[in-house]
Amino acid sequence: MPNLEFVKRRRGVVPFAGLCLLAGILVAGTMAPAAIGAGLLSNQVSDSVDAISAQLAAADPPLTTTVTDRNGTPIATLYAQYRLPVTAAGIATTMKAAIIAVEDRRFYTEGGVDMQGMLRAAVNDSTGGALQGASTITQQYVKNYLVNVVDRTDPAAQQADREDSLARKLREAKMAVQLNATTSKDDILANYLNVVEFSGTVYGVGAAAQAYFGTTADKLTVPQAALLAGMVNNPSIYNPYTHADKALQRRNLVIDDMVTNGSIPASYAAAAKATPLGVLPNGPVTPSGTCLGAAPDAGFFCAYAESYLVHAGFTADRLATGGYTIKTTLDPRVSQVTKDAVDANVPTTQDGVANTFAVVQPGQDGHQVLAMVANRNYGTDPAKGQTSTDIVADASNEFGAGSSFKIFTSAAALVSGKAGLDTPLPNPDSQCFPVPDAHASCYTVHNDGHYADPITLADGLATSPNVAFVGLESQVGMPAVLDMAYKLGLRNTLATNDAGRTPDPKSGNPQYGEPQSQYFQNLLSFTLGNSPVSPLEMANVSATLMSGGVWCPPNPILSMTDRNGNAVPVPQQACERVIPQGVADTLEAGLSKDTTSGTSAEAAHAAGWTRPDIGKTGTTQLSESVAFVGGVDDYAVSSMVFADGPHPREICPGTPVHLGDCGHGAFGGTVAAPPYFHAMSTLLAGVPDQPIPAADPAYLQARS
Repeated sequence: MPNLEFVKRRRGVVPFAGLCLLAGILVAGTMAPAAIGAGLLSNQVSDSVDAISAQLAAADPPLTTTVTDRNGTPIATLYAQYRLPVTAAGIATTMKAAIIAVEDRRFYTEGGVDMQGMLRAAVNDSTGGALQGASTITQQYVKNYLVNVVDRTDPAAQQADREDSLARKLREAKMAVQLNATTSKDDILANYLNVVEFSGTVYGVGAAAQAYFGTTADKLTVPQAALLAGMVNNPSIYNPYTHADKALQRRNLVIDDMVTNGSIPASYAAAAKATPLGVLPNGPVTPSGTCLGAAPDAGFFCAYAESYLVHAGFTADRLATGGYTIKTTLDPRVSQVTKDAVDANVPTTQDGVANTFAVVQPGQDGHQVLAMVANRNYGTDPAKGQTSTDIVADASNEFGAGSSFKIFTSAAALVSGKAGLDTPLPNPDSQCFPVPDAHASCYTVHNDGHYADPITLADGLATSPNVAFVGLESQVGMPAVLDMAYKLGLRNTLATNDAGRTPDPKSGNPQYGEPQSQYFQNLLSFTLGNSPVSPLEMANVSATLMSGGVWCPPNPILSMTDRNGNAVPVPQQACERVIPQGVADTLEAGLSKDTTSGTSAEAAHAAGWTRPDIGKTGTTQLSESVAFVGGVDDYAVSSMVFADGPHPREICPGTPVHLGDCGHGAFGGTVAAPPYFHAMSTLLAGVPDQPIPAADPAYLQARS
């Protein structure tokens, strides 16, 4: 075992002569700059030294943030600097002995600076010679703390922290002496080893032990500790993966220094130097540092949780450096089952076809997001079926959710009294509706098939005729329909433009310059769902109905704690009642026919589905996007299948679902609904049926 005690002496008082020497250097730098070089060093050794020194005594470097599922199992690690902090007691004696041997043999006896080295540096600098080093571990800690913590986001300040100047040395020296007077040597050494870089994004000995050797800092062997101690001088040059020969030479030099310093016997050194580097293959092995490293069923969820917290006031940098533990609402069972369902429907690498699936838990005091998955995985390699766009949360389904948007027209009609669930609606095979547009006399709409004329709103929700709903939308008015879509859940969606992006007023085209909430004010096509939409927000629309008309933000966060385990409050929008309970119950009753006698009934029968639920399918005109939006028990769901490649085409049913020219392509009931039946049948196996609310008699007939 290395002997560290020999370097520990009674600290007592730093020799008076040494302090006088340092004082002389500092005075020379501040009172007589001409004697040692150009410039007024007193301005460079600034008043900020005292403030920074106080911070150093209780260093709080960037730490990793852990994101977990609702059970506390980690799903991702976020960081700017991969650091696993350890206490002095958690660092092996081997590591302490190695770093002292190679960097600062008098660490335990000096007063924070090397007096002789400082004087030599001053003389050389004043005579035009090369500035010499002699930095102690305490000074190196100061420098690394400034570079890696205080100024880590300021390249100019970092350059000043590294510059070869006497002013910088004097500043470090003053802070080192102050730190040495207030902090124990063991803590200074531990703080230094927690802050220093070990190449790339690996910082601190705890992370380095894990990344390079798959071990912990308290278990480092002599060869391992010597390798890490040697890297500190220049992490790039002595990187064992890119410069193995230099790393080996440096490691063996450190082992020799440990012998010279009395830490290990020469006989032990010979055996240690004969061992290979022993680093993990393909390393350093670290988590990805972003949500891109999450499991396939958790990537989109993690990205949404991160975005949610940014909108709540946490910067991305704060999340990546704060050392938080973020417990999310992700239900691992729901997430895996739904991921399996979409992968079975559309393979991950299927060309040009995405299948998203979102699950939200209804409730009048909150809507927790349980799962956000897709056949695509969250990543950066398209060849592997990956995308770095959050296609589940964003309005990335550019082609829309089809007739599932008829939910908004129906809700607006019930609230306004223009129609009730039993109200007959005119429904000819086609009709041209007046529009307030100087460039068109009317908007022509056709039904896809033959329907009853008139048809009740209840039967219309089940069978989805276009003419009846565009007519109802015209009667209710676009402002009321758009307002209802916002209230029920399309809050972020309606803030995007008709390409699903941030509106750009400079485009000169209202389609891209205005948010959807404005662009569709005079466009009756809105109820046919041909505009970009967020799959997550469509699931939350179902959650609003299943919560009796109470909207809540789709919340991915259960709790958040800081690096010390203290609770961190996460601001969120309050829940709000957006429609009367009676309207929500009545609309649920109307939507309950879809899987029994409506557009998804055939798929439900094929899946053996008999549970009471709500549902609404959607299919865009060219079958480039299809949807199923609904829910059962405590699961509000959206399943959407859409073309996501650079050359979108008609989506065709089959095994697997694919792009093609299949005549009459996919429908929401034939392609988007099956993953819903698959997943919910698995999740609810053995669970008793939960009835759908009965319609409120007050909303069965028109009232105005």
